[in-house]
Amino acid sequence: MSEQDTGKHDKRIPRSPDEQARLEALLRELFERMISFNRLLGLEVDSVDPAAPRLRFEMRPELIGHFLHGRLHGGVISAALDTVGGLGVMAAIADRHSDEAIEQIAQRLSRLGTIDLRVDYLRPGIGKHFVASARVTRLGSRIGSTQMSLENETGVLIATGSAAYVLS
Repeated sequence: MSEQDTGKHDKRIPRSPDEQARLEALLRELFERMISFNRLLGLEVDSVDPAAPRLRFEMRPELIGHFLHGRLHGGVISAALDTVGGLGVMAAIADRHSDEAIEQIAQRLSRLGTIDLRVDYLRPGIGKHFVASARVTRLGSRIGSTQMSLENETGVLIATGSAAYVLS
């Protein structure tokens, strides 16, 4: 992110490795266990790197939307993209506020919500597992924006999306 996007000069104090591990564990707990819908979809956090957040999930019969062809349901695609976009914004917020305690970061993250989501379905959702990734395009003081993609295990691009999230 550029200086303009972060809203301040790069004077961030890096977290200690122990604090970073606590933050990553908090994000994994939130996305994999605390959000019941994510558990239902089988979403697993693959990366909480602010520059490359990723989720993955396995194809299962419960996620099929087109029963004749065994394609992933469009709602699952949309939910996965929205979720990885939210993860990306949360990771970026935590990175921006690296001088704050994990409890303060958790309070900031609790206010995040999706305010706009667009999904482009490019190909049928066929695969054994899928990876959703995000890129934060802007992190303002009140709104965060992302671009997301969903690929299958062979790297075939299934869908793309863009989203905006309210931060407070």
